[in-house]
Amino acid sequence: MGKNSATLRKIKGVFSRQDPNLPVIVIMLTIAAAISITLAIGLGPVRVAPAEALKIIGSRIPVLTDCITPTWTRVDENIIFGLRLPRVLLGMVVGSSLAVTGVAMQALVRNHLADPFILGVSSGASATATLGMLFGVFSFLGAYALSISAFLGAALTIVLVYTISQVRGRINITQLLLSGVALSMIMDAVTRIITLSAPNALGLHNVTFWLSGSLAGAKWGYLTLPFGAICLGMIILLANHRALNALLMGDETAGTLGFNVARLHKMLVLVASLMAGTTIAVSGTIGFVGLMVPHITRLLVGSDHKKVLPVCALLGGILVVWVDVAARLVIAPEELPLGVLTALCGGPLFIWLLKRNTAKA
Repeated sequence: MGKNSATLRKIKGVFSRQDPNLPVIVIMLTIAAAISITLAIGLGPVRVAPAEALKIIGSRIPVLTDCITPTWTRVDENIIFGLRLPRVLLGMVVGSSLAVTGVAMQALVRNHLADPFILGVSSGASATATLGMLFGVFSFLGAYALSISAFLGAALTIVLVYTISQVRGRINITQLLLSGVALSMIMDAVTRIITLSAPNALGLHNVTFWLSGSLAGAKWGYLTLPFGAICLGMIILLANHRALNALLMGDETAGTLGFNVARLHKMLVLVASLMAGTTIAVSGTIGFVGLMVPHITRLLVGSDHKKVLPVCALLGGILVVWVDVAARLVIAPEELPLGVLTALCGGPLFIWLLKRNTAKA
């Protein structure tokens, strides 16, 4: 009992909200992420043992190729390296991006119930992606027509929201939120008009599945844009972590402490939109990750953005990887849209957070 109590105290000390041990937490979560990736690539309608999966991946690394004797079939190699590994890695990137975007949006609007899609980014991406999928408007873009068309829609929406919310050269938070809601409704209406005009049932089914969020179409090429966006976003946000902490106390307080509030608002809008837009472009709409993960992270390490951002990125990636595994296995060999499962988990949590905040008010 004494040893168990001492171990429990050590764990509580590591995850203390007042003074968390960030290096230890990051190392633990990095190991958890590596284990999650290793296990996830072997799970699905066709099971592959973790050791076998690692050998298949190792055989593609030039330094290790001669050291590994092939004991697997060509089918297993195609499943692991061609299908599951890019999908699982994309899940890590998508989860990290959505979680970090949630942190940025919550700092911008000073509300822990904000999420990455509050500015209508997902609705804009959905409208252009639907147009391309059903009518081939962006087919000239080739193999990546879907991801590029979704990104263009997200970018167009955020430019409109950003323009409307400007008041005397500064972003007005109230107008930012209202214009985001208004444009989201407009884009949703456009999407409905497009789907009602669908030329065939198969196209409509594909659109519905994509709109629900999925990593089923993952390719190695899809990793580049969202990975670059999350790296750039993390660097910018971590470099401004003190400003984000000050922003949570209000614009006037942040200004008094010497931070350029107008510049901060613009930076957060642009960074959040870039990450959300590139993520939606490759995965569709996956809700509630940007709401749940930042809140769970703050319960573990407090509200300091220097600690919140890296922990949030790792937790978000791990969460999406395992939810995607569940999406593959629940009704195998068919699969559920990823966004459906995150909504089923995130919806009750959102309601609990809402009631909890109301009770405190």
